[in-house]
Amino acid sequence: MARAGRRILAICIDWVIALVISNFAFGGNQWATLAVFAVEQILLIGTLGYSIGHRVAGIHVVRLGGTRAGPLAAVVRTILLCLVIPAVVFDPDQRGLHDRAMNTILIRM
Repeated sequence: MARAGRRILAICIDWVIALVISNFAFGGNQWATLAVFAVEQILLIGTLGYSIGHRVAGIHVVRLGGTRAGPLAAVVRTILLCLVIPAVVFDPDQRGLHDRAMNTILIRM
């Protein structure tokens, strides 16, 4: 299971990428940054199982049974992640509420 350090590194990398794209394409609009971040998360996690930040940190998202997370899980996880609260409230297994909602888990590659 991926620990907090790798998760934080991954989300920081993804957020910086979203900031760069938003600054270049949308003049740094804060809502555009959030939208770019959300689109990256949904597309990459939904198709590959990991975002750019996850890949750099050596982690990926899977369902508890070990299968791919899939598009629906990526959408729900991302919406909850963008709300922030579910991501910072976690259980003893260090799964955020956004992961618990879709029975997903971040594991090391």
